Amino acid sequence: MTTTDYSVNGMTCAHCVSSVTEEVGALDGVTDITVDLVVGAPSTVTVQSAEPLDIDQVRAAIDEAGYTLDAPRS
Repeated sequence: MTTTDYSVNGMTCAHCVSSVTEEVGALDGVTDITVDLVVGAPSTVTVQSAEPLDIDQVRAAIDEAGYTLDAPRS
């Protein structure tokens, strides 16, 4: 099991959390997602997965949700 924290910009509400959770949750191997929503600053998205995720796939999922990935915080 791998846990990785990602810094995501642009999230402001519960709908944002839902969108990111849905897109990232669709990635192969993801078992759990929690979001620490911080309005006006980067939010932390914590992803648990069976194996480490490909950063490009995570970035694409977050982009698809309409937000911007800063970097993993591992």
